[in-house]
Amino acid sequence: MIASKNIERLDRSSVKLSVTVPSAESKKEYDALLREYSKSVRIDGFRSGHVPASVLERKFGDSLRLDAMGRVLEKAVEEALKDAGPAEQPLGYSTPSLDGEPDFALDKDFTFAVRYDVFPTIEVGDWKGIEIEKPQVEIGSEDEARELADIRERNAIVVERDASASAAKGDVATINFRELGDDGQAVAGTEREDFTFEIGTGYNVYKIDDEIVGMKRDAEKTVEKAYPADFENKDLAGRTVKLAIRLTKVKEKKLPALDDELAQDVSEKYKTLADLKADLRAHLEKRLADKLKQLEEKALVEGLLARSKTELPESMVAAELAMRLENLKRQMGIDTEEKLERILSYSGKTREALIEEWKPSAEKSITTRLAIEKLVEDGKYECTEADLEAEFSRQAGESSLSVDEVKAEYEKRGSMDYLRDRIKEDKLMADLLAAAKIKKGAKLAFVDLLKDSE
Repeated sequence: MIASKNIERLDRSSVKLSVTVPSAESKKEYDALLREYSKSVRIDGFRSGHVPASVLERKFGDSLRLDAMGRVLEKAVEEALKDAGPAEQPLGYSTPSLDGEPDFALDKDFTFAVRYDVFPTIEVGDWKGIEIEKPQVEIGSEDEARELADIRERNAIVVERDASASAAKGDVATINFRELGDDGQAVAGTEREDFTFEIGTGYNVYKIDDEIVGMKRDAEKTVEKAYPADFENKDLAGRTVKLAIRLTKVKEKKLPALDDELAQDVSEKYKTLADLKADLRAHLEKRLADKLKQLEEKALVEGLLARSKTELPESMVAAELAMRLENLKRQMGIDTEEKLERILSYSGKTREALIEEWKPSAEKSITTRLAIEKLVEDGKYECTEADLEAEFSRQAGESSLSVDEVKAEYEKRGSMDYLRDRIKEDKLMADLLAAAKIKKGAKLAFVDLLKDSE
């Protein structure tokens, strides 16, 4: 059908496809369309299928030419791209669009151009010697003590305190409260009954822990509390509030002794406290190793990005942003755009502002994927059946599932290809790390490492 074509590379991984169709081909499509019109169109005074072409052209001339041009365009683009290479094929979410206003006439060749986005190429520079600063962290006795304290908290029992006992920090209090206006009456919408929290944690809107300390069960009091201008709750910031409080229950939290019995309560696999401590230590060491690996891979990715050059097509970035937005809506149970806009308005944002805010992160994420995919392909990394079996065994060892159950779970979710890709990427990361320059970083406590990397 086409007489010639030309593909011109443009900015941002887009191309311009120019095509020329001989006038004879355009006329052929036009005549075929005329015959279709003649068979289907009913006009008074003519039998169906016998309407003269001149009558059809006089009545439907503009529509005929537009329809014919559309058919010629579609077939010509399809033919032009049929033998084009992968780098010249349009992205699945980038529909070719006309470049300018085409001049379609039956007495001359038809030349037109379309633009579309193609898969971007990426250049990754020399990745050897990426510099990584590794923090110096050791698991200390204080880290073990913190884990054991958490276990005691989770296994604590709460018992009602005597009516004569005064509330103290660490107790679990149940209160009724309400704001009072200048007239001493309750402010509508501020009443709350049977609100329970642990005194001293600050897990209450008005931060009235200290005001409750010393109160006894069924006691009532009115307090005035001033809040600073930068208070975390904007509704209270800069205000002085009068509150009426009634303490209805006071319970004491009793922590279990740190002994073999506690270890056995935690899990039947522990016989002694020493067993529990050993397992905690192993858990902390693995958590530290995982966190350091995560930081190393993050530094490697940053190094790759600094050495990579690409031009991302707008449609690819738009598709990534649309996917993120859909994920957000699904997570928040949002089923309409109106509901999304309303929820965003609560934080002073619009859909457009959110998309713009996400854009740098989306572009970084796409570039990272492209760089890693290219290095995996260039390095010819493979995932063997032995690699898969080793990964199934590793995951089974860290869970209550068998190797066969782990494998079946991947098959059920259709995630086997994802796992293969991840194993290839893990091999790449291992090589990048082996070639990296690792510097000793500052000494950090384990708890600070977790906090800084959140």
